[in-house]
Amino acid sequence: MPRKGTNKAQLLRNVSLFSACSAKELSRIAALADEADVEAGRVLTREGNPGGEFFVIADGQATARIGKKKVATFGPGSFFGEMSLLDHGPRSATITADTPMHLLVVDPRSFASLIDDVPSVGRKIMRTLAERLRNSEKAPATH
Repeated sequence: MPRKGTNKAQLLRNVSLFSACSAKELSRIAALADEADVEAGRVLTREGNPGGEFFVIADGQATARIGKKKVATFGPGSFFGEMSLLDHGPRSATITADTPMHLLVVDPRSFASLIDDVPSVGRKIMRTLAERLRNSEKAPATH
């Protein structure tokens, strides 16, 4: 499992949300991200609760549920919490660590600072999120 001191910029390079960012931009994001280790079973976000942090999985696995329905599994390179980070709205799902995890965590104040200091990152993130939304709208409904 990656431990503190792991090259955070290298981990972020493999995250689709930041795929368009330059090495300099990734270094800036990495400088703002905290590292956290959590045990299996830990609830990382709870559906309906106020959101704040954005998470990138460096190592481990988590499951997302809406109500009691499993909707996604996340592993290394996956991210979640971006919607609440952007709009400060409630969490859309409960996400629980299935295994011990090593996470990169960006809080709202650090994210706002990043967008203010490096506006190009904000534009690249918005483009990636728009693409993700567009792709989800094309996905077949699973009712």
